Amino acid sequence: MWVCSTLWRVRTPARQWRGLLPASGCHGPAASSYSASAEPARVRALVYGHHGDPAKVVELKNLELAAVRGSDVRVKMLAAPINPSDINMIQGNYGFLPELPAVGGNEGVAQVVAVGSNVTGLKPGDWVIPANAGLGTWRTEAVFSEEALIQVPSDIPLQSAATLGVNPCTAYRMLMDFEQLQPGDSVIQNASNSGVGQAVIQIAAALGLRTINVVRDRPDIQKLSDRLKSLGAEHVITEEELRRPEMKNFFKDMPQPRLALNCVGGKSSTELLRQLARGGTMVTYGGMAKQPVVASVSPACPSCVCRACSFLRISNFEAFGCPSGRRITVQFKELILTLCDLIRRGQLTAPACSQVPLQDYQSALEASMKPFISSKQILTM
Repeated sequence: MWVCSTLWRVRTPARQWRGLLPASGCHGPAASSYSASAEPARVRALVYGHHGDPAKVVELKNLELAAVRGSDVRVKMLAAPINPSDINMIQGNYGFLPELPAVGGNEGVAQVVAVGSNVTGLKPGDWVIPANAGLGTWRTEAVFSEEALIQVPSDIPLQSAATLGVNPCTAYRMLMDFEQLQPGDSVIQNASNSGVGQAVIQIAAALGLRTINVVRDRPDIQKLSDRLKSLGAEHVITEEELRRPEMKNFFKDMPQPRLALNCVGGKSSTELLRQLARGGTMVTYGGMAKQPVVASVSPACPSCVCRACSFLRISNFEAFGCPSGRRITVQFKELILTLCDLIRRGQLTAPACSQVPLQDYQSALEASMKPFISSKQILTM
């Protein structure tokens, strides 16, 4: 068995904290001018100064926002989700960690308020998402460089735009980049009710692929199964059912999967490997169980390929095999437009979400860390 480990690097965003300083007193009104010479304003942000329990180290602070300069863009954040990677970053156990102190959040959608004199690709009113991880989206407003942002159409639902830049991109690239799948082929995945899992189900259905979706058993398993099937899942089974000998009869009516997507690790990943077709590929993009991937050399899968990948921001660097960061940005924009087309056609929807005001961040953080969470927490500004 060939085991290949591929780590796609993530560029630290430039000037995340430029002009962003602690402000004394209560925060004042945001500048309403669309001019690039807007006066400094105070904004609210969720900041952590050291790693640890998010409920203890994250604080809502007033920060001062500098005036917009030549290549800068001032944005008003509209909505930003709380993803597992955000929690892991705050805890300090993620592959990419921003410099401290840091504003939490890697994903979200914002509206352009003002642009600098050298900005040519954006204008006030445009919707934008981060081009890279680590920008810090859990805040009311921010000033970023133009290159740190990517425009998205404003005619898609707000929740879809806010959750567009990480999970759907990861799902699409995993389905497209590792196996040359054809309509009718099957894919198996665990953590199927996660944000990535739900995106995999929908994008696979749009591509004509059949999915076997593994989830942990729970009291409302039938409700979860019905919901995933409404998204396009063909089969929904539990981890316990996956381990049963009867699984060998499962593939009498459908082809064995050529692609397995693993976000759990441990025994769950071993079981995914056992179901792969000869020569198939398992892609590991997470480790929720915090246990190693055990790849057996038994006859169950004598020539399968395991790939371990980091998908912090699927647009970066070697993800597209492009040596130029500019070319990769173009590729990322094309991917975003492809996903937006799926959204407009009703083939890709946001995961189940609960919108929480920024000031109620404590309850949102706590909810996002509970087991069997079926609703993504989205902070609204």
